[in-house]
Order: sequence, then C-alpha cells, then structure tokens
Amino acid sequence: MLKKIFIGIGVIIIVFLIVVATRPAEFRVTRSASISAPPAVVFAQVNDLHKWDAWSPWAKLDPAMKQTHEGAPAGPGAVYSWAGNSDVGEGRMTITESRPDELVRIKLEFLKPFAAVSTTEFMFKPEGNQTAVTWSMTGTNNFMAKAMCLFMNMDKMVGGDFEKAWRK
Repeated sequence: MLKKIFIGIGVIIIVFLIVVATRPAEFRVTRSASISAPPAVVFAQVNDLHKWDAWSPWAKLDPAMKQTHEGAPAGPGAVYSWAGNSDVGEGRMTITESRPDELVRIKLEFLKPFAAVSTTEFMFKPEGNQTAVTWSMTGTNNFMAKAMCLFMNMDKMVGGDFEKAWRK
C-alpha cells in the first residue's frame, strides 16, 4: 500500500513538472489608455524618471521607499533604483531608447523579492486632443516563474497595476 502511495506521488510530481516545462517561457502584459494631453506632455512624464512618483502605481505602495537616480537626467541612460517594502521590492530601471512623443523603452531589473529582467515600453499615439498610451512589459519566465504562473495570473496582477496609473 505504501509503495502505491509513493508511486502515485511520484506520478503527480512528474506530471506537474511536465506541465510546467511545457508552459510558454515568454510573457507579455499590455494595457492601453487615452490621456487628455498631447503626446509631448505625456512623453515627458514617462521619459523623465524623476516624474514617475506623480503617476506610478507603485510609488504610493511604500511612501518610505528608498529611491535613487543616476545617469542622464532623462531619456537614454537615465537610471532609477528603488528599495522598499514587500509590496514594491527592490530593483532598477534604465531607459534604453527614447523617441520624442513616440516611444520610451526601459530595461527593468527586479532584484527582490525575486530576480528577473524585463523590457517595458510606452508607446504614444496622438488621437485628436488626446494621446493613446500603450504600456507593455515583456520578458522570459524561468522554470520557477512558469510554475508560479500556474497559480497566479501575471496579466491580471501586473496589468491591474498598469491600469491604476491611469485611474485618477
């Protein structure tokens, strides 16, 4: 009887490992919104990492968060690092590409609670007297992250935070 229990547990573990291994490694989370401002104004808020506290959903989660800026004042080479509570963790953002009123691309490095590297993009498109902003994050999940995604919906989790930035 004990042997059958161990075999059953072994089969469950093997099936779980196979399911996790076959999950897609790449992920993409995207949200869009219309902002009542011209592209130049919206672009300036994203391209200057010093201005993120005004609209970033994570800045409000830990008012005591330690923040540092280095490199360029805005655009490519601008770096923002943070270390905060368990809600925000620790990480670093570096603007890698910036096209005025069109695109800001950021290398996003999470250090805590888990290490991960992603790419974040903001695309801006004029729509009359508004700007359509598309915020996306892409990356690759390792085996552990793929296992976690079986129980957590990354799109809802991260996408929900993206949406909070535009709810004022």
